[in-house]
Amino acid sequence: MVFLRCEAVRWVDDEPQPGLVEVRFTDAHHQQWTFVDKWPVFSGEDLHPDSSYPVEVGVLCDILTTGNSADTADTADTVKISVAPWGLESLDGRIEFEVRADQLTTS
Repeated sequence: MVFLRCEAVRWVDDEPQPGLVEVRFTDAHHQQWTFVDKWPVFSGEDLHPDSSYPVEVGVLCDILTTGNSADTADTADTVKISVAPWGLESLDGRIEFEVRADQLTTS
């Protein structure tokens, strides 16, 4: 399993149970993306309203393509991913992103 490293930045609401958190990451093109979903969707420690935010979490993803993007500021390898495995999407409805390879982990 592959996870995109992200940060849970705040507790959003207690409802629906077990509670919602806001999670963000910045893609390979320096654009920030935001997810809001139930905290168990994100790998990492249990999150609560009184957790010390930000907290590093992971988003389960599928790798769609790998390669090197000339559009990135550095020439690091980039990976196109989908966050669809858990039905997750960004606040504006996106499920596919281009990220730096070093933003991914297997644990």
